[in-house]
Amino acid sequence: MSARRRSFNGVASVVLCLTFAAACAQSSSEPAPDEALRAGRTAESLRAADEDYFGAMDGGVSRKGQVPAAIHDSFVKGRNNWIAWTAGNDRLWDYLANHSFGALDFLKTLSSHPSLGYGRDHPTDGRWKYLGLVNEPCFEKAQAGDPERYGLWLDKRIVREPDCPADPFANAQKYPGVAIGARGKNIPVGSHYGEPSGIVGLRLFPNPDFDEAAAKRWDVEKYYTDKFYYEDAKLVRPYRVGMSCGFCHVGPSPTNPPVDFENPRWENLNSNPGAQYFWIDRIFFWNKEAQRGNFVWELFHTQLPGTLDTSLVSSDNINNPRTMNAIYALGARLNLGKIWGRETLAGGGLLNKQFNAFERTKQLAGLFQAPDTVLTPRVLKDGADSVGALGALNRVYLNIGLASEEWLRHFTPLIGPTPLMGPITPIRIEDLEKVSSYWQANVQQTPDVALFFYASAQPDYLKNAPGGTAYLTSSPAQLARGKVVFANTCARCHSSKLPDRPPAVEPPECVGGGNGRNYLSCWDKYWQWTKTDDFKQSMQKIVSAPDFLDDNFLSTERRVPVTLLETNACSPLATNAIADNIWDNFSSQSYKELPSVGNITVYHPMTGAPRSYHMPDGGRGYTRPASLISLWSSAPFLLNNSVGRFSGDASVHGRMTAFDDAIKQMLWPERRQMDSLLGSRVRGYMQRTTSQSYLRIAPGYLPEPLRPLLGWRRFLSGRDPDLEIGPIPKGTPVGLLANLALLSESRALADRATHLKQLKDLFFALIGDLKTLPRDPTDEQARAAFGNVVDKLWDLSKCPDYVVNRGHYFGTDQLPPSENERGLSDADKGALIEFLKTF
Repeated sequence: MSARRRSFNGVASVVLCLTFAAACAQSSSEPAPDEALRAGRTAESLRAADEDYFGAMDGGVSRKGQVPAAIHDSFVKGRNNWIAWTAGNDRLWDYLANHSFGALDFLKTLSSHPSLGYGRDHPTDGRWKYLGLVNEPCFEKAQAGDPERYGLWLDKRIVREPDCPADPFANAQKYPGVAIGARGKNIPVGSHYGEPSGIVGLRLFPNPDFDEAAAKRWDVEKYYTDKFYYEDAKLVRPYRVGMSCGFCHVGPSPTNPPVDFENPRWENLNSNPGAQYFWIDRIFFWNKEAQRGNFVWELFHTQLPGTLDTSLVSSDNINNPRTMNAIYALGARLNLGKIWGRETLAGGGLLNKQFNAFERTKQLAGLFQAPDTVLTPRVLKDGADSVGALGALNRVYLNIGLASEEWLRHFTPLIGPTPLMGPITPIRIEDLEKVSSYWQANVQQTPDVALFFYASAQPDYLKNAPGGTAYLTSSPAQLARGKVVFANTCARCHSSKLPDRPPAVEPPECVGGGNGRNYLSCWDKYWQWTKTDDFKQSMQKIVSAPDFLDDNFLSTERRVPVTLLETNACSPLATNAIADNIWDNFSSQSYKELPSVGNITVYHPMTGAPRSYHMPDGGRGYTRPASLISLWSSAPFLLNNSVGRFSGDASVHGRMTAFDDAIKQMLWPERRQMDSLLGSRVRGYMQRTTSQSYLRIAPGYLPEPLRPLLGWRRFLSGRDPDLEIGPIPKGTPVGLLANLALLSESRALADRATHLKQLKDLFFALIGDLKTLPRDPTDEQARAAFGNVVDKLWDLSKCPDYVVNRGHYFGTDQLPPSENERGLSDADKGALIEFLKTF
């Protein structure tokens, strides 16, 4: 028997043991206080920063008198929160550095050590080019290890007045850090904002676990070059790395791009467009040399540039990468809440703070109607975060690690619900208020974040970009035709300015969108109305008005059934916000009562044979329309960036090249990428493994009782080798494994027992087939063995839809026959594209 087959023979016990170990590490029956509370810190002591350090960003509006004086202080504090505040989440990211089996290590991401093969100003793979991360202005590349920072190759700060003043947030006197563990003993306490790292959105904090013993063991050269040293779950790094919201949302300004993207200036950066050039597979799997052949990398590789599965840590057993949200026209978006966003709150959802609770946001107080009604936009793609804008904001900070002591009690990180750990349980606002000073401080600061975006998040128009007018049509007739086409075809989902709705379209039960158990009936009334000549003629007048784009969010924010969109179903199948799941307190009761949209068609991953799949109810099955603001700057398209070629070029020319390719694929679906195996048997492609791969686990991450699984190789090498679980054949749909439901959604014991038996049968069938393989099998041999369990895997898939770039066929001949709509002519499509460029 080969070593690799011996390794796979232990897959069931490995998965169970690792899951059990993680579950035991997190299990506790009592809410867990965060480090700030344990250190005696109050929310008031974690004060908001008030320096306008980022004043050149976002078009310089805070320094040009364009922010109303009444909210200027809040504007500054809100932006500082967005870009520099990490709310104690450095604890989570340090935990994941030692519990992601060698994939994630932000301290490596921050480094420019030659062994990495990338870094700030690297000659071929600079940090922006290779990782898509925004280099912080006023820093330069490390040329050697810094003896004052434990020999680490971290960016060095330039202090040059007035262009590069000292970072004010690192001021430990004004913003004292949380003194816990080794902090204040053998290492500094620092600031509760940490220190700047050289990457926008990542901050450095002294590691409270880096005590004298850890300091003696620290070897910086081994940290960069010796895998048996750095792949050790017990390794203590001298710094923890915290993440702010800006890490995933700050990007180059579309209308004032940097001359050198590796070295931008603050005026070249905006807080709101989203990290559109962010390579998750490279950032969350730091080791270039170990990527190929590792299934964890293959999983991250499905997250296309500019996308992220926001359920990565609190996994719902669905691989679901979604685009980084751009934040535009917040005022217009909040007004949409008054039209379509009436939501009813219940249970823990009632504890979310609303605008009326804060004096500085009293102008928005009408968006909450006591005792349980909120008028709100929805930010997540599936429209789940439906408890008010402040509640949606506060949930984001939890999702990136605020109060991780409490958050991690409710699931097994990266693994999700399992038979041993049971289902994910809700994190409760009631508990957070008791155990987390960071939570309390954050709740007090998010109104400032809302006011910041309320005043700053304005559209980026192509006409205002350098050279942008050259891409706009000079034909008034073509532009006028484009407006008509948009009014007839697109505005029903992509305009917040619409004709007045007749009483028959909006009866009393449908006022405010009709969200809840009757939603589909209300949606159908609206959708049928948008097909009438009356709607289209009225809409044409609105679109043709000179002020059409003013304060227009270019979306309705309505929940569109996936049966109509026909886009990939994994996002609308997400379970984190359904009743009794992790985000239960951050989704409305009306969301939880949404009815099933019915059946969709999914396709067999190896044959392309169609199958009907029933979408569950309780919130799932819907997608909100994306805003088309600054559409020219945000290609590729669809909710997962799967339509269009990614150029990696954030210049105006690069953005327009990407836009031209993506918009033509949207309107001519036959131009979209086809599947490498199935070809035209499915409309689109499935993300498949790029090489024969294994789930590799370094010995330093294995519990001691599992070390015998390493077999005879440890004796031949004299050191423990990696445990390899596989092979997984090249061309295997990644979702086939990544979407495996490890626990039945049913709470009935009989259903769970049946599901567990199916899992066991699957594992034993897989192991039995792979036992027949020779040592170092070919792809053909591995595929033949693996093929016997494909149907079992598909049957147990939590999202059996693997075609990622299908759907949104509006304006084409590929809409469902029930829509009875003809596609646009090529001339009309061309005119529409010219109008879209003006958004």
